[in-house]
Amino acid sequence: MEAVCFGQPIIQIHPTRRCNLRCLHCYSFSAPEERDQLSAEILLDLLTDAAALGYKVASFSGGEPVLYTDLGRLLMRAKDLGLRTTVTSNGMLLDDRRMEMLAGHTDVLAISLDGLPESHNKMRASGEAFERMQANLERVRRSGIAFGFIFTLTEYNVNEIDWAARFAVEQGACLFQIHPLEEVGRASQLLVGSRPDEMESAFAYLEAERIRQVYGSRLFVQLDIFHRELVKRFPARFYADDACPESLQLADLVTPLVVEADGNVVPLGYGFARRFGLGSIAGNRLKDLAPQWIRGSYSLFRQLCRDVYAEACLPADLPFLNWYEMIGARSAEKALG
Repeated sequence: MEAVCFGQPIIQIHPTRRCNLRCLHCYSFSAPEERDQLSAEILLDLLTDAAALGYKVASFSGGEPVLYTDLGRLLMRAKDLGLRTTVTSNGMLLDDRRMEMLAGHTDVLAISLDGLPESHNKMRASGEAFERMQANLERVRRSGIAFGFIFTLTEYNVNEIDWAARFAVEQGACLFQIHPLEEVGRASQLLVGSRPDEMESAFAYLEAERIRQVYGSRLFVQLDIFHRELVKRFPARFYADDACPESLQLADLVTPLVVEADGNVVPLGYGFARRFGLGSIAGNRLKDLAPQWIRGSYSLFRQLCRDVYAEACLPADLPFLNWYEMIGARSAEKALG
């Protein structure tokens, strides 16, 4: 799941692929038996470098990040560096000890919510996922951490958005993020044909607007689907303008910057083709990888963005698109080519 966006440059960190669940839509193939993870020392250095390179938000995802023993140390370092922090969790393991680890160092806790309880449990491949997550919400509220829910939009559940938004408001959430399913990772094997098409995306766009009107300032609604007219009007937002990398920091050139659990650093999303990546922080510092990337693969990345931008601006029956999915898919195609 994507990190919560504050409109500021984000470094998205996946410290581990270990998770208590084996979700059908997991982009990183996380599972209870997975043990890929990065050392705290590597990630502490990463945070120092990321702040120096202009990043303003450190977002921790997974796997299940609260299973990472040193998450508290990372959050404290991020706050010491002046970064805002987010943690994305399935919510099932938020006991007193883990909430104490998060409290005071986490600006936003984003909890996964995949629709009605039965839909949520099906997607999470667990008959108790919703019940255990819901049981922890009182503890989350007592912590004082601002929290929200991330709803995975599929081809079949736009009708559940209203219920999920009402649940979010009733629980005291400040954020409701709708993120379209992408057929990558485990979803490419188990959920073929389940990604929302243009029609479903259009309904989701309208539903998000309706929810904004209903709840107003009580709930910030973020939809990770773009209108083609927005893409056309703001090419810089999609890295299709004429940037001058020599005069900009890394955070000005790419956000989110994603650090995978094996140490590889890629632009925009987990699993982005490594042909366009910065390299690995296992044995290297981000501060050293950044200028090498700007001098080398950055031009390939920008050309990829311009190609996808041109495609996104073509006439279509419906004006809505998942730009992140488009560019991730094109990166994979280019890597194979």
